[in-house]
Amino acid sequence: MNAFRDREDRISPLWLERLRAFLAAGRDEDVATVVEPLHAADLGDVLESLDSDERLHLVRLLGDRFDYSALTEVDESVRMEIMDEIPNADIARGVSGLDNDDAVAILEDLEQADRDEVLAKLPTFERLSLKRSLDFPEESAGRRMQTDFIAIPPFWTVGQTIDYLRTEPDLPDEFYQIYVVDASYQVLGTIPLDKFLRAQRATAIEALMNLNFVLVDANEDQEEAARDFERYDLVEVGVIDESKRLVGVLTIDDIVDVIHEEADEDIKLLAGVGDEDISDSTFDTVRSRVPWLVINLFTAVAVSLVIGLFGATIDQMVALAVLMPIVASMGGNAGTQTMTVTVRALAMRELDGRRLRRLVVREMVVGVANGVIFAILIGLVTWVRFNDMQLGAVIALAMIINLIVAGTAGILIPVALDKFKADPAIASAVFVTTITDMVGFFAFLGIAGLWFGLF
Repeated sequence: MNAFRDREDRISPLWLERLRAFLAAGRDEDVATVVEPLHAADLGDVLESLDSDERLHLVRLLGDRFDYSALTEVDESVRMEIMDEIPNADIARGVSGLDNDDAVAILEDLEQADRDEVLAKLPTFERLSLKRSLDFPEESAGRRMQTDFIAIPPFWTVGQTIDYLRTEPDLPDEFYQIYVVDASYQVLGTIPLDKFLRAQRATAIEALMNLNFVLVDANEDQEEAARDFERYDLVEVGVIDESKRLVGVLTIDDIVDVIHEEADEDIKLLAGVGDEDISDSTFDTVRSRVPWLVINLFTAVAVSLVIGLFGATIDQMVALAVLMPIVASMGGNAGTQTMTVTVRALAMRELDGRRLRRLVVREMVVGVANGVIFAILIGLVTWVRFNDMQLGAVIALAMIINLIVAGTAGILIPVALDKFKADPAIASAVFVTTITDMVGFFAFLGIAGLWFGLF
């Protein structure tokens, strides 16, 4: 812990107030003194903690001393707000020299005209490298990769390679393995650093290289690349283009960001809030949430129509109105539990045909078991509360039916959406809760009507 962070690992209020005072007084050197030692991630936290005018003032005040990699650590809305106020010439100076993946993360949010202007101001090699990465699809491995890597021919020795690493100035600052390539830059093998450093200088690279290696296509979705890291316990992997040529590398720090972003995205989609950030404006937040609330409104109307079918039944037995929400709520919660497990399994590509059948059977059995357990509980409570054993039996039967349907819908709806190439995290919750509400009300009121002869 240092003066920048408090005991709860948040930015110290005293440190932040000190920075604000320096900014208000225009004390450039004092601002630089307290900000420059910060890691890019910490500087990103500072930018998000400041007001809009303050963060823009900070960036302008630091000038060439501002670490542009901090822009990759902030919410998109904050990044765009800052980028809109910075001249393209300053952006070009700022991204020049950044790691390729960080520079791409900053440039990809710019309008095409601004992006082209920034790229035109960069050195030729750097411009071509960034343009090539930006040509790959969004959220692909090519957008995430770093273009600096160590590639050597198979006929070298360990000693030659060490001499090359010591004398060549244009090499990555950090790397985890060496790639052995042919003349066309197709990968022949890899050598992890621990194995390389233990070898004698006279050892031939060809004899040392690992022939069992994993590569990622540059056009592959970044989430698929993250699964390769998880499956094979990787810390670095080579990225190849459509010609199978090595064009970059993905490292574990990039993949940790991908995993975080994908998990964050899925959680937000399940709740129907899109790509909303806590830094978004009130208008953007409303605009993000309204479409899903409109959909929920229509589904709620559909559920109310089901209830309307049994208006006379409810009029004759008011206790039904008191108990209806219990059946629907239990079904909705049970369906959400199953849906969450299913969406996660689909995201991790864990549901093949056999596993899917087993999961469906398991959740139906779980639905029966939970239905029986909670049917007994709610049946007894209803019997005691309303002194009516038959009403307890009715709600018990409805509970069993709804929990079975909830478990089945929680699986089949995400799977069906996935089959139709729709993201199961986006709309599953709306459909599952609608079905469980409709089935719950229909089962409870329908059984009650038949049982007590209220139709």
